[in-house]
Amino acid sequence: MIRRLEEVNGMKKMLLVYILLISAFALYVLRFEYTSQVNSSWEDRGLRGDIGETYIMITFQSGLEYWKSPLKGFEDAADALGVTVEYRGATRYDAKEQTMVIEQAIARKPAGIAISAIDPQSLVPAINKAIDADIPVVLFDADAPDSQAYSFLGTDNYKSGVMAADKMAELLGREGEVAVLTLPGQQNHEERTKGFRDTIKERYPSMKIVEVADGHGDAMVSRDETIRMMKEHPELSGIFVTEATGGAGAGEAVQTASDRHPLQIISFDTNKTTLDMIKNGTISATIAQGTWNMGYWSLQYLFHLHHQLTVPAPSSSGENAPLPVMVDTGISVVTRSDVDDYYAK
Repeated sequence: MIRRLEEVNGMKKMLLVYILLISAFALYVLRFEYTSQVNSSWEDRGLRGDIGETYIMITFQSGLEYWKSPLKGFEDAADALGVTVEYRGATRYDAKEQTMVIEQAIARKPAGIAISAIDPQSLVPAINKAIDADIPVVLFDADAPDSQAYSFLGTDNYKSGVMAADKMAELLGREGEVAVLTLPGQQNHEERTKGFRDTIKERYPSMKIVEVADGHGDAMVSRDETIRMMKEHPELSGIFVTEATGGAGAGEAVQTASDRHPLQIISFDTNKTTLDMIKNGTISATIAQGTWNMGYWSLQYLFHLHHQLTVPAPSSSGENAPLPVMVDTGISVVTRSDVDDYYAK
């Protein structure tokens, strides 16, 4: 009797094993068929969306020439993917206004939003609100690291400050007084300034940063600040300006100051005014960013997120992330020798 019970129990265990194996096989087949159908769908039509699928790019100071290149990349990606894009932005350098623009975009329920954050902290609630509403968000050009945005695509701003310091040292023969004209409180400018300061301190002991001033992202303010610094620091030999509008203002200051020795200016970005000032020798060099890449890959990433085409991968924090959390879109130094290559064709 005991043996009979053992045989029955053994048969029940075997039957349970068979049921589990058959169930696992069935799940595998179903998943394979589903994946094949999804892949077949994309293979049949290519990586194409729908014209009614709208993605929005949001910046600040929307009238700046700087945004033309990332917007062009955004539009080129839209053409490739067959989707619609729109451009929105705060008209001023104002975090509250940009927050309002983001809120308005969320209400329209787009397929995704690409944002250049004016402030790394104050925009976090609005960015997270979009994510909570199942709207994918990526950041480009200017990051908000504490937000839930999926990825940041932009310049390694610390590295760009290092590059600017090395170029300034080359221009000045590795000695002399220098200054920085920047936008305090905006993360990308803070990182550029830090990279510049750290490199001067660590690599060039005969160079000294005598002041870091606020140019407010305004040409007239930057011009006046440059004139003031030249007066207060008679031995000032170079200025690193962390954005293009301020670079133009610093250039204007040098053009009007004919009674002092030349001032080496390293600016940022490649708008026409900056390139013209490099060509005529007013600005010595500028740091060019991969701005088209920022726009193009921002839309590609949003498209993949919207259509759930991403493959999770470990992030630097050890967590699984659907996209690389940081994408370096590249930088280069532009001087008089190659300035013609950077004019818009």
